[in-house]
Amino acid sequence: MFTATLLSNPARANLDRATVESLRDAWGGGQAHWLNPGIAAEFALPTIPDNRWQVWADLQSLGFDLVVQPTYGRRRRMLLADMDSTMIGQECIDELGEKAGFGARIAAITARAMNGELDFEQALIERVGLMKGLPTAVIAEVLAERITYTPGGRTLIATMKANGGHAALVSGGFTAFTGPVAAQLGFDEHHANLLLIEDGHLTGDVARPILGRAAKVAALEGITARLGLTPADVIAVGDGANDLDMLRLAGAGVALHAKPAVAAQCDIRVNHGDLTALLYLQGYAASDFA
Repeated sequence: MFTATLLSNPARANLDRATVESLRDAWGGGQAHWLNPGIAAEFALPTIPDNRWQVWADLQSLGFDLVVQPTYGRRRRMLLADMDSTMIGQECIDELGEKAGFGARIAAITARAMNGELDFEQALIERVGLMKGLPTAVIAEVLAERITYTPGGRTLIATMKANGGHAALVSGGFTAFTGPVAAQLGFDEHHANLLLIEDGHLTGDVARPILGRAAKVAALEGITARLGLTPADVIAVGDGANDLDMLRLAGAGVALHAKPAVAAQCDIRVNHGDLTALLYLQGYAASDFA
């Protein structure tokens, strides 16, 4: 058995009954169940329809997301999340780059690395090198002035933890940012790269080994083993090429507002919803939210 979930942007809340029920009827699905009126609805399906991706594309043009997934086991016991452009709206290294006077240059490298056009580790080393000599006080300034949180993040984590889940933040960015972000959002743990510092300034280097694409998979495997879980128990979310292996290994891998080259390789794509979409995809109704 499968479940089809339709989602809209919560700020617009424009998912209408006619759209949901016409698709349900066309696909021969079960009774539509509204998880949040105007925002999320689902219905059961016996099989995955052959025209799923054509319908998905049509709904994208209307501002709606569509996910079809196996019903069994879709409520996961662990969240594994990327940070930059996922749990927060920015790329922290780009914001530091602005402070260092290399904003456009660093942002261009970031964009290519996240799209899979550059080796992640080499791109990170190059960008960190451009920030040599930057006072560490700038990190606090960026956190206070430039970082915004993706809507729904606190609710996602609080709801999963209230239902016995574990939340881990795993980033190719820096612990100087994942620490405060994890504390603010309620993550149980965080993992990222360590910026090297001397005399209150960045040295222009990062500690080895660098946490990148392979390290995110290792974190998924290590944390689940420690907790007595399996990768199938995990819902993972990310947006960049360095998240792909993590998304593929997890029981549910969500490409959230992802780069096109990344989203194209994922079955679960959320382009209009916010982070509460990960709760609706697990069958939580708004009335279940913590």
